Amino acid sequence: MFNVRAVNDADFDKIILEDLTEATSVEIIPSCGGILNAFILTHNGKQLNVIDGYNNAEDFKQHAESKGFKSCKLSPFACRINNAQYDFAEKKYTIQKFLLNGSALHGLLYDVAFKVKDQWADEKSAGVTMQHQYKGSDEGYPFHYSCTVVYELKNGNALTLTTVVTNNDKGLMPIQDGWHPYFKFGNGIDELQLEFQSKEMVEFNEALIPTGKLLPYQEYGALKKIGAAEFDNCFTVNFAECQPLCVLRDPIQKLQLEIYPDKTYPYLQVYTPPHRKSIAIENLSAVPDAFNNKIGLQILEPGASANFTTIYKLTSLP
Repeated sequence: MFNVRAVNDADFDKIILEDLTEATSVEIIPSCGGILNAFILTHNGKQLNVIDGYNNAEDFKQHAESKGFKSCKLSPFACRINNAQYDFAEKKYTIQKFLLNGSALHGLLYDVAFKVKDQWADEKSAGVTMQHQYKGSDEGYPFHYSCTVVYELKNGNALTLTTVVTNNDKGLMPIQDGWHPYFKFGNGIDELQLEFQSKEMVEFNEALIPTGKLLPYQEYGALKKIGAAEFDNCFTVNFAECQPLCVLRDPIQKLQLEIYPDKTYPYLQVYTPPHRKSIAIENLSAVPDAFNNKIGLQILEPGASANFTTIYKLTSLP
């Protein structure tokens, strides 16, 4: 049996999706970029939140950027735009919103308010649909579009995230999509095991901008302890392998996260922050700096839409 409810907690206006049978819940904050702030399950008799989120609304307001854009929606671009500039339709654009070392980071919607359009609960799922109407507020991206995000919690501790981007402008529009969740199991990441199905790693230069080359990479094709490994890399997703295409396992607590992207997310970005309390595993529709290198970039005609879907599933191990 599922339920959906709205609550105010820690100055957050939350939408909570609940599986009452499994005692699993999801907390979403529409006013703060529509972020996924908690994914809580009952494991070994205890409540465990596997999302590294924000403590309260002020924490998000003051630290969304400095804490690494945790859980943020990446739209209309993901990761970096080199020098915050790109050319499109014979015009040069410069992103203004947030720059780090000269590059624009993580899109324009990560901290905007989304409006709740629909919510539901029945015997099979609980969900919420939210939307933000972007109206060209950044001169570096003057295109008008709607970003609709649907969260749906289903049986088996499975959370589906669907994004629909629709071009509301009069001309063509470049678009990239992604997510930026940080996952944790409570004891740091060094003892966790990671697996993701990939054949190549995207080569970066010193500024973390793709060079255009793909390097052979299958080091985590089977579960492997993270240990002291450091990541800030992008990988191709090998859809020839069976799903899930990414697994993060806690062998001590006997719990794992499984990620099931569809083919609209053919890239996976993995990042280990310096504090190593959590790990970012990001589904991407295109590589970083896609507005310049065009790798995976989509061009939407007026009125056209693009859909992107991934699933996070939590599984207790025997």
